[in-house]
Amino acid sequence: MSEPSQTRDTAPDAQLERTPEELLRIIFDYTAKISGERSLKNVLLLMADMGREMILADRCTVWLIDRANQELFTTIAHGVNEIRIPLGSGFAGHSMATGESLLIDDAYADPRHNAESDLRTGYRTQAVITVPFLGNDGTMIGAYQAINKLTPQAVFTQRDLEQLKLAAAYAGKSLESVMLHEEIESTQREIIYTMGQIGESRSKETGNHVKRVAEYSAILALGLGLSAEEAELLRVVSPMHDIGKVAVPDAVLLKPGKLTPEEFDQMKLHTEVGYHLLKSSSRELLQTAAIVAHQHHEKWNGTGYPQGLKEDEIHLYGRITAVADVFDALGSERIYKEAWDLDRILALFREERGRHFDPRVVDAFMEQLPVLLDIRERFRDDLAAT
Repeated sequence: MSEPSQTRDTAPDAQLERTPEELLRIIFDYTAKISGERSLKNVLLLMADMGREMILADRCTVWLIDRANQELFTTIAHGVNEIRIPLGSGFAGHSMATGESLLIDDAYADPRHNAESDLRTGYRTQAVITVPFLGNDGTMIGAYQAINKLTPQAVFTQRDLEQLKLAAAYAGKSLESVMLHEEIESTQREIIYTMGQIGESRSKETGNHVKRVAEYSAILALGLGLSAEEAELLRVVSPMHDIGKVAVPDAVLLKPGKLTPEEFDQMKLHTEVGYHLLKSSSRELLQTAAIVAHQHHEKWNGTGYPQGLKEDEIHLYGRITAVADVFDALGSERIYKEAWDLDRILALFREERGRHFDPRVVDAFMEQLPVLLDIRERFRDDLAAT
């Protein structure tokens, strides 16, 4: 439903200007919150809220540059969903192109105004402030934009502009830090997934095996009541569970028949190798991957390897990945066996509940089985291509 335009000097929500004490409280509150955030979306939302509260704007938008698509975009614009406009267009585009801040009383009297967003939403832009913000190296990152003043005068002042510049100067640096953090984590995720595929490819598994184990692990984590953040962490790191297989000789790894005791001892070493490959990193993703690589063959009753851990001595992530990995292994055709049918797999999990597997994880597995089967179908192996 479109939001009707209204004359701001008679708006029922018109307010008085902020006092210096109120401004200080807003700045201290929001800068503390922003400095502790590591989520880009949350930082952008806090920035928008801070700008809106500081200068009593009806809406505040944080624009960022998408250089790959030559666009400006915002996912944080009060009252609307994502907006994308061509790079250089509108007040935000002008500010970022020139480095100038803008203080506009009547948007529709200015030829730089891009009215497409108003046409889409039914909202009427009147007064506007736009302030570009830079990163530490002077690179343009984006722009703060405040729309429609909520005081009786209904226009922004030079004081408002200076206050928004202050907010942009601080928040721009924090935003750059969070963007860099997310870029590093994204790169780590790509590396972890690729390394997981390399580990599986040596044993002639398809890339879909690591995809399925990743998705199964996340669903089981959620089913056990873990947070969305923990489930996502496990989804990212679980593909590394068998990375240590890179050190297992082909004669053992690819043997079609039953392994001898000596060969099985060689195979078991992949848990130790994987752990030692990953354990030295200070990054949370790789530390967690090290735990999963090390413990996904431990058993609830203490008869697993390499450490013979039992029950809660085994990290929950290792217990979850164990169920996800075995479920996928049993249901997949491998060089040494045919795929099991579902009834046989479920019978094994019931039998091994409290022996091989954590009973709680097996219960979550049974509860989430329809979702897991849907994942298995979506990421089914293309046997003709293998």
